[in-house]
Amino acid sequence: MKPLFTAVRALFFMSGFVFLWAWVALAVRKEYDPVLGITLPRWLEPAGAALFVLGGALALTCVASFVVVGKGTPAPFDAPRVFVAVGPYRYVRNPMYIGAFFVVLGFGLFLNSAAILLFGLPWLLFAHVFVLVYEEPALRRRFGGTYETYCARVHRWIPRRPR
Repeated sequence: MKPLFTAVRALFFMSGFVFLWAWVALAVRKEYDPVLGITLPRWLEPAGAALFVLGGALALTCVASFVVVGKGTPAPFDAPRVFVAVGPYRYVRNPMYIGAFFVVLGFGLFLNSAAILLFGLPWLLFAHVFVLVYEEPALRRRFGGTYETYCARVHRWIPRRPR
């Protein structure tokens, strides 16, 4: 019963994050697309849909890893109880943010929104600062040497084959 409850919590929190960022992206689109006046080619829409789906699948895989292996959720206040270094986390330390970034870019391409594409850059900067200021120190405190060894083997943002 406990894994099911954890999965429901993860789905709830993930849905909240998705709705929040979608709302922000659509607000950015409404406010700034008319100001920018940039029209993207319509042939980018299928690429946007593909990027959106691939990013979403990557993020969902990360959430599943958190639930199954980590016994927790992606929410900082309900974080995994067990260190997760499987699945996408074998190749890069922050695959969920990378997946979310692909979703934002895909959303912008699919909606032909230069404003959403540009919004992806400060979003990525925000994610990077959040990782540096909050996540990594919290993981060091929580998992100690295990996390330090992991950081030495796996890059923060650029995926590579595990050693």
